[in-house]
Amino acid sequence: MLLSATCGIIFIIAACSNNNQNKTSEEGDTAVKASEIDIQFNGDTSSTGMVYIPGGTFMMGADNDQASEDEYPKHKVTVSPFWIDEHEVTNAQFAAFVEATGYITTAERKPDWEEIKKQLPPGTPKPDDSKLVPASLVFTPPSEAVDLNNYAQWWAWVPGANWKHPEGPDSDIKGKDNYPVIQVSWDDAMAYCKWAGKDLPTEAEWEFAARGGLTNNIYPWGNEHISKGKPKANSWEGHFPNVNTKKDGFEGLAPVKSFAPNGYGLYDMAGNVWEWCSDWYRNDYYQTANQPNGINNPKGPADSHDPDEPYIAKKVSRGGSFMCNDSYCSGYRVARRMKTSPDSGTSNLGFRCVRR
Repeated sequence: MLLSATCGIIFIIAACSNNNQNKTSEEGDTAVKASEIDIQFNGDTSSTGMVYIPGGTFMMGADNDQASEDEYPKHKVTVSPFWIDEHEVTNAQFAAFVEATGYITTAERKPDWEEIKKQLPPGTPKPDDSKLVPASLVFTPPSEAVDLNNYAQWWAWVPGANWKHPEGPDSDIKGKDNYPVIQVSWDDAMAYCKWAGKDLPTEAEWEFAARGGLTNNIYPWGNEHISKGKPKANSWEGHFPNVNTKKDGFEGLAPVKSFAPNGYGLYDMAGNVWEWCSDWYRNDYYQTANQPNGINNPKGPADSHDPDEPYIAKKVSRGGSFMCNDSYCSGYRVARRMKTSPDSGTSNLGFRCVRR
């Protein structure tokens, strides 16, 4: 079990190392080690379902008074042309990968305490063995208003929750082929990328693509607040986390392409699910990236540091999710950053791929 954070809120999530962790079935039986699965490129070099991004120079980072400290300073970045998926990777796409490779995701494996404790403060007691089972974090909204500093009010550690059973063993994804896959770790996303012959976007590529050709705007669609006009993204309307008015038509996840694309023709660059990026997270990275003449194709820092949880290495994710609300997490802003340990999965975290 590992401590991690979403939108600055600390919570307990599953963790296990892909380096020496045994893979398991949904019941937790030992299968093959992750290192023994040789994932091969599927051979598809087409750009079907992808959008060409011409590249260019932009100002990356803080865009309004909601910006967090790690979004500063705004700095000049140039990215080369690349291709990016027009929408988040779906259940159907991920299922094809699993069928072809036999891959078993992080949430389907039994956590290894010896690996987990390396990422926790010294002396952290081992959790009860009943907690060290294949599981993942599931969003469980309360029925009444709660303290937004108490994340445990809306997250539950659910054994048997994984990409095929996103809310627990009694749930499934039948009829949801075109929904974004969730409960996938950064490690899972990278495994998919290897099979697809793609990669995760860098944080700079992701933000450049999300801006859709607009200059210094707050959202992928411009500067109109998300609550004004017609629904623009799948986010949380009402009072988080207990009242969702569903103005956008959805209480939880939405099928991909449910809202208008941005200027580059990309869907869901705001809301629906957070999306993994390739970069390590450092809270002070933008300070070093802020060069007088700008920086070309940044790949992020060489290591990770989060002062809130200094023992845990984290990767960046972008774009916000269906849970984002200004009172809690304005993640649908193009500059908003989130950080999570790479072996973590949740109800509101997915990914899309790039090809360079």
